[in-house]
Amino acid sequence: MATVSHLVVNRQIRVPLEEFEFRYDRSSGPGGQNVNKVNSKVTLRWSVVNSTSLPEEVRARLLQKFGGRITKNGEIVVASQRYRDQPRNQEDCLEKVRKMLEQVATAPKRRKPTKPTRGSRERRLKDKRVRSDTKRGRRNTSLDGE
Repeated sequence: MATVSHLVVNRQIRVPLEEFEFRYDRSSGPGGQNVNKVNSKVTLRWSVVNSTSLPEEVRARLLQKFGGRITKNGEIVVASQRYRDQPRNQEDCLEKVRKMLEQVATAPKRRKPTKPTRGSRERRLKDKRVRSDTKRGRRNTSLDGE
């Protein structure tokens, strides 16, 4: 069985597993006979600010997008207790981090400002005239000029 040494997001982003700190605890939920004996819950901590494997622009996007999930120390904390066994929960934690990194790996495309089409401008002005006529029809007009 080959051991994996890096979390691979794409060709540019490869995070060594040594940068991750894993903690194992007892999981809540079903577990059968070994429910209070086995530490199957996995908590992953990763210091984003001290990571040497992240390009600076990716780190900035990660901090901006997932700022609410980052501790004061600059660490991302991810936990998994979805499965009953520890290795699958560890893989689940790594997959969650990989998905987060995938979201910020590429810079968002710049929006090109566009002008409204002639038809959309004409429709907008027509709708404004109709609305104006409707409101004008609701006015209380007195006949004696008061």
